[in-house]
Amino acid sequence: MAEVVAAHGGGAFRLTGVMTAVDPSLVLDCLSNADDLAEAGLAAAARDRRTVGDTFARQLEYAPVLAVADSPDAGLDDLALLRQLHPTALHVPLASGGLGAAAVAGFDVAAAAAAQHPACARLPHDCDAEGISTLVWRRRRPFHAGRLYEALEDLCCAAARSRGRFWLADRPDSLLAWEAAGGALCVENAGPWMAALPDAAWELMPAERRTAAALDWHAEHGDRCQHLVFTSPGLDRAGLLALLDACLLTDEEVASGPGAWADPSGFDELLAPLP
Repeated sequence: MAEVVAAHGGGAFRLTGVMTAVDPSLVLDCLSNADDLAEAGLAAAARDRRTVGDTFARQLEYAPVLAVADSPDAGLDDLALLRQLHPTALHVPLASGGLGAAAVAGFDVAAAAAAQHPACARLPHDCDAEGISTLVWRRRRPFHAGRLYEALEDLCCAAARSRGRFWLADRPDSLLAWEAAGGALCVENAGPWMAALPDAAWELMPAERRTAAALDWHAEHGDRCQHLVFTSPGLDRAGLLALLDACLLTDEEVASGPGAWADPSGFDELLAPLP
């Protein structure tokens, strides 16, 4: 909606701010809701396959300002979860007088879109507070598609919220986006890695994308990497790290080449275009 207003508002509308109102005591319940929007009567279109948890997470993480309700049911863990999900957001109490100023502070639609794009998303940092943990997992080796596919259910249920970008060995040119909430996972092809593009194409890419790739550049792999972030109460850090690392190519598989890991996997169906 923000992009529509900014693009087509003309002289009638001017986008001055985007805020999401949230009750901290309900955040975990909303994230854990795996119902389809259609089941909840909230689908935007007949082909809208999003879940309540995924939609809530993206709405929460998009807005630069969170209008936070003063809920008597909210504990320190609820507030910690809210901070770790969107650490860069300005939190303004609903009952305060600061909402008016926040509403007219201005909003950069292009910057907001770049901050959500999996190639240059502003993902949370590693954190552990009030029983809530955020684990940042980064590696410079591709996933074995078959092993990762077999682990998807455990991985997407390991945290209330996870997101980021990842790299499959049998799809070396495809930057893949990971979005999970409430045990429901969305995997999408977000286009090519910058390393897969000819040099001339760099100038055609947004500045944020070029900057993110340059900052994350590796001499051998370019901007190809694993960068996944998991946020949840009671997060099993050791178990999650072990499971993720077990899905990477082994030294022997890397040495053997594509013949050792290029078998078909469930990702062929997951990433197939919608009919």
